[in-house]
Amino acid sequence: MKKNEKENARQPSLKVLFADDETHLQELIAAELPRMGHQVTVCPDGLTAVAALEKNAYDCVLVDLDMPGLNGIEVIAKTKEMSPDTEAIILTGKGSTETAIAALRHGAFDYLQKPCKLVELQSLLQRVAEKRELSNRCHALQLRLKRFEGTHQMVGQHRSMQRVRALIEKVAPTNSTVLILGETGTGKELAARAVHDQSDRHENPFVTVNCGALPENLIESELFGHQKGAFTGADEARAGLFEVADGGTLFLDEIGELPKSLQAKLLRVLESGEIRRIGANDSFKVDVRIVCATHRDVNAMVAAGDFREDLMYRINTFEIQLPPLRDRIDDIERLAVHLLGRTRPEAVEMKQPFDESAVEALRSHVWPGNIRELANVVEHASIISEQLPVTAEDLPRKFGNRNLVGGKLVTSGMSLREIEAHAIEAALDRHEGNKSAAAQELGISLKTLYNKINQGLVQNRAA
Repeated sequence: MKKNEKENARQPSLKVLFADDETHLQELIAAELPRMGHQVTVCPDGLTAVAALEKNAYDCVLVDLDMPGLNGIEVIAKTKEMSPDTEAIILTGKGSTETAIAALRHGAFDYLQKPCKLVELQSLLQRVAEKRELSNRCHALQLRLKRFEGTHQMVGQHRSMQRVRALIEKVAPTNSTVLILGETGTGKELAARAVHDQSDRHENPFVTVNCGALPENLIESELFGHQKGAFTGADEARAGLFEVADGGTLFLDEIGELPKSLQAKLLRVLESGEIRRIGANDSFKVDVRIVCATHRDVNAMVAAGDFREDLMYRINTFEIQLPPLRDRIDDIERLAVHLLGRTRPEAVEMKQPFDESAVEALRSHVWPGNIRELANVVEHASIISEQLPVTAEDLPRKFGNRNLVGGKLVTSGMSLREIEAHAIEAALDRHEGNKSAAAQELGISLKTLYNKINQGLVQNRAA
Protein backbone atom coordinates (compact mmCIF):
# COMPACT_ATOMS: atom_id res chain seq x y z
CA MET A 1 0.00 0.00 0.00
CA LYS A 2 1.35 3.45 -0.92
CA LYS A 3 2.09 6.03 1.79
CA ASN A 4 -0.82 8.37 0.92
CA GLU A 5 -3.20 5.39 0.78
CA LYS A 6 -2.07 4.33 4.26
CA GLU A 7 -2.67 7.86 5.57
CA ASN A 8 -6.15 7.92 4.00
CA ALA A 9 -6.95 4.56 5.58
CA ARG A 10 -6.25 6.04 9.01
CA GLN A 11 -8.40 9.13 8.37
CA PRO A 12 -12.16 8.96 9.03
CA SER A 13 -14.22 8.67 5.86
CA LEU A 14 -16.86 11.30 5.20
CA LYS A 15 -19.97 11.09 3.08
CA VAL A 16 -19.79 14.32 1.06
CA LEU A 17 -22.37 16.05 -1.13
CA PHE A 18 -20.77 18.34 -3.74
CA ALA A 19 -22.79 20.90 -5.71
CA ASP A 20 -21.30 23.16 -8.41
CA ASP A 21 -22.40 24.07 -11.94
CA GLU A 22 -18.85 23.93 -13.36
CA THR A 23 -18.34 20.60 -15.15
CA HIS A 24 -14.57 20.44 -14.74
CA LEU A 25 -14.92 20.88 -10.97
CA GLN A 26 -17.56 18.13 -10.83
CA GLU A 27 -15.16 15.77 -12.59
CA LEU A 28 -12.22 16.80 -10.39
CA ILE A 29 -14.10 16.32 -7.10
CA ALA A 30 -15.62 13.01 -8.29
CA ALA A 31 -12.10 11.71 -8.91
CA GLU A 32 -10.12 13.23 -6.02
CA LEU A 33 -12.38 12.85 -2.96
CA PRO A 34 -12.47 9.04 -3.19
CA ARG A 35 -8.65 9.10 -3.35
CA MET A 36 -8.74 11.03 -0.07
CA GLY A 37 -10.88 8.25 1.39
CA HIS A 38 -14.28 9.95 1.19
CA GLN A 39 -17.54 9.04 -0.54
CA VAL A 40 -18.94 11.76 -2.78
CA THR A 41 -22.20 12.55 -4.56
CA VAL A 42 -21.87 15.21 -7.27
CA CYS A 43 -24.75 17.55 -8.17
CA PRO A 44 -24.88 20.19 -10.95
CA ASP A 45 -26.99 22.72 -9.03
CA GLY A 46 -28.63 23.61 -5.73
CA LEU A 47 -32.04 22.07 -6.43
CA THR A 48 -30.47 18.71 -7.24
CA ALA A 49 -28.40 18.94 -4.06
CA VAL A 50 -31.50 19.55 -1.90
CA ALA A 51 -33.25 16.60 -3.58
CA ALA A 52 -30.24 14.40 -2.71
CA LEU A 53 -30.37 15.62 0.91
CA GLU A 54 -34.01 14.57 1.16
CA LYS A 55 -33.08 11.00 0.20
CA ASN A 56 -29.74 10.46 1.98
CA ALA A 57 -27.76 11.59 5.01
CA TYR A 58 -24.41 13.33 4.50
CA ASP A 59 -21.60 14.29 6.85
CA CYS A 60 -20.66 17.36 4.84
CA VAL A 61 -22.00 19.44 1.96
CA LEU A 62 -19.53 21.29 -0.26
CA VAL A 63 -21.40 23.89 -2.31
CA ASP A 64 -20.64 26.74 -4.67
CA LEU A 65 -21.96 30.14 -3.65
CA ASP A 66 -23.32 31.09 -7.10
CA MET A 67 -25.45 28.40 -8.75
CA PRO A 68 -28.64 28.43 -10.82
CA GLY A 69 -31.87 27.65 -8.97
CA LEU A 70 -30.68 27.80 -5.35
CA ASN A 71 -27.45 29.51 -4.35
CA GLY A 72 -25.01 28.07 -1.83
CA ILE A 73 -26.35 29.94 1.20
CA GLU A 74 -29.90 28.75 0.40
CA VAL A 75 -28.62 25.17 0.13
CA ILE A 76 -26.94 25.54 3.53
CA ALA A 77 -30.18 26.84 5.06
CA LYS A 78 -32.05 23.81 3.67
CA THR A 79 -29.28 21.50 4.89
CA LYS A 80 -29.42 22.82 8.45
CA GLU A 81 -33.21 22.55 8.41
CA MET A 82 -33.18 18.91 7.32
CA SER A 83 -29.95 17.72 9.00
CA PRO A 84 -28.57 20.11 11.66
CA ASP A 85 -25.49 17.93 12.29
CA THR A 86 -24.33 18.05 8.66
CA GLU A 87 -21.39 20.43 8.20
CA ALA A 88 -21.32 22.85 5.27
CA ILE A 89 -18.40 24.36 3.32
CA ILE A 90 -18.88 27.22 0.85
CA LEU A 91 -16.84 27.63 -2.36
CA THR A 92 -16.69 31.20 -3.56
CA GLY A 93 -14.95 32.90 -6.42
CA LYS A 94 -15.49 36.36 -4.98
CA GLY A 95 -13.39 35.90 -1.90
CA SER A 96 -14.96 38.87 -0.14
CA THR A 97 -15.11 39.15 3.63
CA GLU A 98 -18.83 39.89 3.37
CA THR A 99 -19.43 36.61 1.54
CA ALA A 100 -17.50 34.60 4.12
CA ILE A 101 -19.32 36.25 7.02
CA ALA A 102 -22.71 35.66 5.37
CA ALA A 103 -21.89 31.97 4.88
CA LEU A 104 -20.71 31.54 8.47
CA ARG A 105 -23.79 33.29 9.81
CA HIS A 106 -25.96 30.81 7.95
CA GLY A 107 -24.21 27.89 9.62
CA ALA A 108 -21.26 27.15 7.31
CA PHE A 109 -18.32 25.35 8.91
CA ASP A 110 -15.84 27.30 6.78
CA TYR A 111 -15.28 28.57 3.24
CA LEU A 112 -12.73 28.14 0.44
CA GLN A 113 -11.86 30.67 -2.23
CA LYS A 114 -11.73 29.50 -5.84
CA PRO A 115 -9.47 28.32 -7.24
CA CYS A 116 -8.59 26.27 -4.16
CA LYS A 117 -5.81 23.76 -3.79
CA LEU A 118 -6.69 20.12 -3.18
CA VAL A 119 -4.42 20.09 -0.12
CA GLU A 120 -6.51 22.95 1.36
CA LEU A 121 -9.72 21.05 0.70
CA GLN A 122 -8.24 17.87 2.19
CA SER A 123 -7.17 19.76 5.32
CA LEU A 124 -10.63 21.30 5.73
CA LEU A 125 -12.39 17.95 5.32
CA GLN A 126 -10.00 16.46 7.88
CA ARG A 127 -11.09 19.17 10.35
CA VAL A 128 -14.74 18.27 9.66
CA ALA A 129 -13.95 14.60 10.25
CA GLU A 130 -12.15 15.38 13.51
CA LYS A 131 -15.08 17.47 14.72
CA ARG A 132 -17.54 14.68 13.93
CA GLU A 133 -15.34 12.11 15.63
CA LEU A 134 -15.14 14.31 18.73
CA SER A 135 -18.91 14.80 18.65
CA ASN A 136 -19.45 11.03 18.36
CA ARG A 137 -17.11 10.38 21.29
CA CYS A 138 -18.93 12.99 23.36
CA HIS A 139 -22.27 11.38 22.54
CA ALA A 140 -20.91 7.94 23.46
CA LEU A 141 -19.60 9.28 26.77
CA GLN A 142 -22.96 10.86 27.51
CA LEU A 143 -24.67 7.52 26.91
CA ARG A 144 -22.15 5.73 29.13
CA LEU A 145 -22.60 8.36 31.85
CA LYS A 146 -26.37 8.01 31.62
CA ARG A 147 -26.09 4.24 31.97
CA PHE A 148 -23.69 4.66 34.89
CA GLU A 149 -25.89 7.15 36.72
CA GLY A 150 -29.14 5.48 35.78
CA THR A 151 -32.16 7.61 35.09
CA HIS A 152 -32.92 10.56 37.33
CA GLN A 153 -36.32 9.11 38.04
CA MET A 154 -37.47 9.45 41.65
CA VAL A 155 -38.81 6.00 42.45
CA GLY A 156 -41.63 5.50 44.93
CA GLN A 157 -45.39 5.78 45.31
CA HIS A 158 -45.59 6.66 49.01
CA ARG A 159 -47.62 9.82 49.60
CA SER A 160 -44.52 11.62 50.92
CA MET A 161 -42.75 11.00 47.59
CA GLN A 162 -45.81 12.04 45.63
CA ARG A 163 -45.67 15.34 47.50
CA VAL A 164 -41.96 15.73 46.73
CA ARG A 165 -42.59 15.18 43.01
CA ALA A 166 -45.47 17.68 43.08
CA LEU A 167 -43.26 20.33 44.72
CA ILE A 168 -40.46 19.75 42.18
CA GLU A 169 -42.95 20.06 39.33
CA LYS A 170 -44.12 23.41 40.68
CA VAL A 171 -40.73 24.98 41.40
CA ALA A 172 -38.69 23.61 38.49
CA PRO A 173 -39.97 26.04 35.79
CA THR A 174 -39.09 29.04 37.99
CA ASN A 175 -35.68 30.51 38.80
CA SER A 176 -36.28 30.34 42.56
CA THR A 177 -33.52 29.12 44.85
CA VAL A 178 -34.38 25.71 46.30
CA LEU A 179 -33.30 24.20 49.63
CA ILE A 180 -33.54 20.39 49.83
CA LEU A 181 -33.51 18.92 53.33
CA GLY A 182 -33.17 15.30 54.36
CA GLU A 183 -31.01 12.75 56.11
CA THR A 184 -27.85 11.45 54.54
CA GLY A 185 -28.60 9.07 51.67
CA THR A 186 -32.21 10.14 51.04
CA GLY A 187 -31.49 11.27 47.45
CA LYS A 188 -30.99 15.03 47.75
CA GLU A 189 -28.79 15.21 44.64
CA LEU A 190 -31.35 13.18 42.69
CA ALA A 191 -34.04 15.70 43.70
CA ALA A 192 -31.77 18.58 42.66
CA ARG A 193 -31.23 16.93 39.26
CA ALA A 194 -34.98 16.53 38.89
CA VAL A 195 -35.41 20.27 39.49
CA HIS A 196 -32.81 20.97 36.80
CA ASP A 197 -34.14 18.40 34.31
CA GLN A 198 -37.67 19.80 34.50
CA SER A 199 -36.53 23.43 34.13
CA ASP A 200 -35.89 25.55 31.04
CA ARG A 201 -32.17 25.14 31.81
CA HIS A 202 -32.16 21.36 31.27
CA GLU A 203 -29.93 21.55 28.17
CA ASN A 204 -27.32 23.59 30.06
CA PRO A 205 -24.83 22.41 32.70
CA PHE A 206 -25.81 20.84 36.02
CA VAL A 207 -22.77 21.33 38.25
CA THR A 208 -22.37 19.78 41.71
CA VAL A 209 -20.06 20.82 44.53
CA ASN A 210 -19.95 19.22 47.97
CA CYS A 211 -19.25 22.08 50.36
CA GLY A 212 -18.19 19.65 53.07
CA ALA A 213 -15.69 17.73 50.96
CA LEU A 214 -13.35 20.59 50.05
CA PRO A 215 -10.63 22.11 52.26
CA GLU A 216 -11.61 25.57 53.48
CA ASN A 217 -8.70 27.23 51.67
CA LEU A 218 -9.82 25.80 48.31
CA ILE A 219 -13.58 26.40 48.42
CA GLU A 220 -13.44 30.05 47.33
CA SER A 221 -11.23 29.24 44.34
CA GLU A 222 -13.44 26.27 43.45
CA LEU A 223 -16.59 28.37 43.48
CA PHE A 224 -15.38 31.68 42.05
CA GLY A 225 -12.15 30.84 40.20
CA HIS A 226 -8.84 32.69 40.34
CA GLN A 227 -6.40 34.69 38.24
CA LYS A 228 -2.90 33.52 37.45
CA GLY A 229 -0.59 34.37 40.35
CA ALA A 230 -3.45 35.11 42.75
CA PHE A 231 -1.86 32.83 45.36
CA THR A 232 0.95 30.33 45.68
CA GLY A 233 0.32 27.50 43.24
CA ALA A 234 -2.00 29.51 40.97
CA ASP A 235 0.13 28.91 37.89
CA GLU A 236 -2.71 29.64 35.50
CA ALA A 237 -6.11 31.31 35.50
CA ARG A 238 -9.02 29.03 36.31
CA ALA A 239 -12.78 29.40 35.96
CA GLY A 240 -14.85 28.71 39.06
CA LEU A 241 -17.93 26.49 39.20
CA PHE A 242 -20.24 29.52 39.00
CA GLU A 243 -18.74 30.24 35.57
CA VAL A 244 -18.90 26.59 34.53
CA ALA A 245 -22.60 26.50 35.49
CA ASP A 246 -23.46 29.73 33.64
CA GLY A 247 -26.87 29.28 32.03
CA GLY A 248 -27.53 26.14 34.07
CA THR A 249 -27.84 24.99 37.67
CA LEU A 250 -25.28 24.93 40.48
CA PHE A 251 -26.03 22.38 43.21
CA LEU A 252 -24.41 23.29 46.54
CA ASP A 253 -24.57 20.02 48.45
CA GLU A 254 -24.10 20.09 52.23
CA ILE A 255 -24.44 23.88 52.31
CA GLY A 256 -24.47 23.62 56.11
CA GLU A 257 -20.75 22.76 56.01
CA LEU A 258 -19.82 26.01 54.22
CA PRO A 259 -17.35 27.97 56.39
CA LYS A 260 -18.69 31.19 57.91
CA SER A 261 -16.08 33.21 56.03
CA LEU A 262 -17.49 32.01 52.71
CA GLN A 263 -21.13 32.48 53.63
CA ALA A 264 -20.95 36.28 53.27
CA LYS A 265 -19.31 36.00 49.84
CA LEU A 266 -21.92 33.50 48.67
CA LEU A 267 -24.70 35.79 49.90
CA ARG A 268 -23.23 38.69 47.91
CA VAL A 269 -23.14 36.58 44.74
CA LEU A 270 -26.72 35.41 45.23
CA GLU A 271 -27.95 38.96 45.72
CA SER A 272 -25.98 40.63 42.90
CA GLY A 273 -25.60 37.80 40.37
CA GLU A 274 -21.95 38.88 39.99
CA ILE A 275 -18.76 36.98 40.76
CA ARG A 276 -15.15 38.04 40.96
CA ARG A 277 -12.25 35.65 40.60
CA ILE A 278 -9.62 35.66 43.33
CA GLY A 279 -6.96 38.18 42.33
CA ALA A 280 -9.18 39.96 39.79
CA ASN A 281 -10.28 43.61 39.99
CA ASP A 282 -13.51 43.37 38.03
CA SER A 283 -16.71 41.45 38.64
CA PHE A 284 -18.92 39.96 35.94
CA LYS A 285 -22.46 38.65 35.70
CA VAL A 286 -23.41 34.98 35.65
CA ASP A 287 -26.83 33.44 35.07
CA VAL A 288 -26.97 30.52 37.49
CA ARG A 289 -29.87 28.86 39.27
CA ILE A 290 -28.93 27.75 42.80
CA VAL A 291 -30.15 24.56 44.45
CA CYS A 292 -28.83 23.79 47.95
CA ALA A 293 -29.07 20.76 50.20
CA THR A 294 -28.14 19.77 53.72
CA HIS A 295 -28.84 17.02 56.25
CA ARG A 296 -28.40 19.49 59.10
CA ASP A 297 -30.97 21.64 60.92
CA VAL A 298 -30.22 25.06 59.42
CA ASN A 299 -32.50 26.90 61.87
CA ALA A 300 -30.61 25.36 64.80
CA MET A 301 -27.33 26.36 63.16
CA VAL A 302 -28.60 29.95 62.83
CA ALA A 303 -29.62 29.97 66.50
CA ALA A 304 -26.16 28.68 67.45
CA GLY A 305 -24.45 31.33 65.31
CA ASP A 306 -22.95 28.81 62.90
CA PHE A 307 -24.95 29.90 59.84
CA ARG A 308 -25.87 33.39 58.66
CA GLU A 309 -29.55 34.13 59.09
CA ASP A 310 -29.69 36.35 55.98
CA LEU A 311 -28.10 33.58 53.87
CA MET A 312 -30.55 31.03 55.27
CA TYR A 313 -33.49 33.19 54.15
CA ARG A 314 -31.82 33.73 50.74
CA ILE A 315 -31.35 30.01 49.99
CA ASN A 316 -34.64 28.91 51.52
CA THR A 317 -36.98 30.52 49.01
CA PHE A 318 -38.56 27.13 48.37
CA GLU A 319 -38.05 24.16 50.68
CA ILE A 320 -38.34 20.46 49.84
CA GLN A 321 -38.12 17.88 52.64
CA LEU A 322 -37.14 14.34 51.60
CA PRO A 323 -38.51 11.51 53.75
CA PRO A 324 -36.19 8.89 55.31
CA LEU A 325 -36.49 5.38 53.92
CA ARG A 326 -37.87 4.00 57.20
CA ASP A 327 -40.96 6.21 56.68
CA ARG A 328 -41.71 4.72 53.26
CA ILE A 329 -41.33 0.99 53.81
CA ASP A 330 -43.82 0.19 51.04
CA ASP A 331 -41.37 1.69 48.51
CA ILE A 332 -38.41 -0.49 49.52
CA GLU A 333 -39.11 -3.41 47.17
CA ARG A 334 -39.79 -1.06 44.26
CA LEU A 335 -36.55 0.83 44.96
CA ALA A 336 -34.57 -2.40 45.31
CA VAL A 337 -35.80 -3.65 41.92
CA HIS A 338 -34.91 -0.30 40.32
CA LEU A 339 -31.40 -0.41 41.80
CA LEU A 340 -30.90 -4.06 40.85
CA GLY A 341 -31.85 -3.20 37.27
CA ARG A 342 -28.68 -1.10 36.94
CA THR A 343 -26.49 -4.20 37.00
CA ARG A 344 -29.06 -6.88 36.16
CA PRO A 345 -31.36 -5.37 33.51
CA GLU A 346 -33.46 -8.54 33.35
CA ALA A 347 -34.67 -7.81 36.91
CA VAL A 348 -36.90 -4.99 35.70
CA GLU A 349 -38.87 -7.39 33.51
CA MET A 350 -39.23 -10.10 36.17
CA LYS A 351 -42.38 -10.48 38.24
CA GLN A 352 -40.42 -11.00 41.48
CA PRO A 353 -36.61 -10.45 41.24
CA PHE A 354 -36.42 -10.62 45.07
CA ASP A 355 -38.04 -13.63 46.73
CA GLU A 356 -40.28 -13.30 49.79
CA SER A 357 -37.47 -13.96 52.27
CA ALA A 358 -35.34 -11.15 50.78
CA VAL A 359 -38.26 -8.71 50.63
CA GLU A 360 -39.18 -9.42 54.26
CA ALA A 361 -35.57 -8.90 55.36
CA LEU A 362 -35.30 -5.61 53.44
CA ARG A 363 -38.60 -4.33 54.83
CA SER A 364 -37.59 -5.22 58.40
CA HIS A 365 -34.28 -3.33 58.31
CA VAL A 366 -33.97 0.11 59.98
CA TRP A 367 -31.97 1.75 57.12
CA PRO A 368 -29.92 4.38 58.95
CA GLY A 369 -28.11 5.05 55.66
CA ASN A 370 -31.39 5.35 53.71
CA ILE A 371 -31.34 4.80 49.92
CA ARG A 372 -27.54 4.95 49.73
CA GLU A 373 -27.35 2.04 52.15
CA LEU A 374 -30.03 0.19 50.16
CA ALA A 375 -27.99 0.69 46.98
CA ASN A 376 -24.93 -0.86 48.66
CA VAL A 377 -27.00 -3.82 49.89
CA VAL A 378 -28.50 -4.41 46.44
CA GLU A 379 -25.08 -4.20 44.77
CA HIS A 380 -23.78 -6.79 47.26
CA ALA A 381 -26.74 -9.07 46.51
CA SER A 382 -26.23 -8.64 42.75
CA ILE A 383 -22.65 -9.83 43.07
CA ILE A 384 -23.44 -12.77 45.36
CA SER A 385 -26.53 -14.11 43.61
CA GLU A 386 -25.66 -16.34 40.66
CA GLN A 387 -29.22 -16.22 39.39
CA LEU A 388 -32.39 -14.32 40.16
CA PRO A 389 -34.48 -14.04 42.24
CA VAL A 390 -32.31 -12.64 45.05
CA THR A 391 -32.81 -14.52 48.33
CA ALA A 392 -32.19 -13.49 51.94
CA GLU A 393 -28.98 -15.54 51.83
CA ASP A 394 -27.62 -13.19 49.14
CA LEU A 395 -27.93 -10.17 51.44
CA PRO A 396 -25.03 -8.94 53.66
CA ARG A 397 -24.41 -10.61 57.03
CA LYS A 398 -26.24 -7.93 58.98
CA PHE A 399 -29.49 -9.33 57.54
CA GLY A 400 -28.85 -12.73 59.11
CA ASN A 401 -31.26 -11.91 61.93
CA ARG A 402 -33.64 -9.18 60.93
CA ASN A 403 -34.67 -8.55 64.54
CA LEU A 404 -31.11 -7.77 65.62
CA VAL A 405 -29.16 -4.56 65.10
CA GLY A 406 -25.67 -4.56 66.50
CA GLY A 407 -26.35 -7.85 68.24
CA LYS A 408 -29.23 -6.36 70.24
CA LEU A 409 -32.92 -7.00 69.86
CA VAL A 410 -34.87 -4.18 68.21
CA THR A 411 -38.11 -3.50 70.03
CA SER A 412 -40.92 -1.03 69.49
CA GLY A 413 -39.85 0.85 72.63
CA MET A 414 -36.41 1.72 71.25
CA SER A 415 -35.72 5.17 69.86
CA LEU A 416 -34.20 5.70 66.44
CA ARG A 417 -31.11 7.11 68.15
CA GLU A 418 -30.66 3.85 70.08
CA ILE A 419 -31.14 1.75 66.97
CA GLU A 420 -28.64 3.90 65.06
CA ALA A 421 -26.11 3.56 67.88
CA HIS A 422 -26.45 -0.23 67.88
CA ALA A 423 -25.98 -0.37 64.08
CA ILE A 424 -22.87 1.82 64.16
CA GLU A 425 -21.31 -0.02 67.09
CA ALA A 426 -21.86 -3.36 65.37
CA ALA A 427 -20.33 -2.13 62.09
CA LEU A 428 -17.28 -0.77 63.91
CA ASP A 429 -16.89 -4.05 65.79
CA ARG A 430 -17.16 -6.12 62.60
CA HIS A 431 -14.45 -4.01 60.97
CA GLU A 432 -12.26 -3.85 64.09
CA GLY A 433 -12.62 -0.09 64.43
CA ASN A 434 -11.98 0.70 60.75
CA LYS A 435 -14.26 3.73 60.34
CA SER A 436 -14.02 3.93 56.53
CA ALA A 437 -15.12 0.30 56.15
CA ALA A 438 -17.88 0.74 58.74
CA ALA A 439 -19.21 3.87 57.02
CA GLN A 440 -19.23 2.08 53.66
CA GLU A 441 -21.21 -0.85 55.10
CA LEU A 442 -23.71 1.51 56.72
CA GLY A 443 -24.14 3.48 53.51
CA ILE A 444 -23.13 6.80 55.11
CA SER A 445 -20.19 9.12 54.52
CA LEU A 446 -17.11 8.95 56.70
CA LYS A 447 -17.76 12.54 57.78
CA THR A 448 -21.31 11.62 58.92
CA LEU A 449 -19.89 8.73 60.95
CA TYR A 450 -17.40 11.03 62.64
CA ASN A 451 -20.20 13.53 63.37
CA LYS A 452 -22.26 10.82 65.07
CA ILE A 453 -19.26 9.69 67.11
CA ASN A 454 -18.48 13.28 68.13
CA GLN A 455 -22.13 13.83 69.08
CA GLY A 456 -21.83 10.99 71.59
CA LEU A 457 -24.15 8.68 69.66
CA VAL A 458 -21.60 5.88 69.94
CA GLN A 459 -19.98 5.27 73.29
CA ASN A 460 -16.30 4.61 73.94
CA ARG A 461 -15.15 5.45 70.42
CA ALA A 462 -12.37 7.95 69.86
CA ALA A 463 -12.91 10.23 66.88
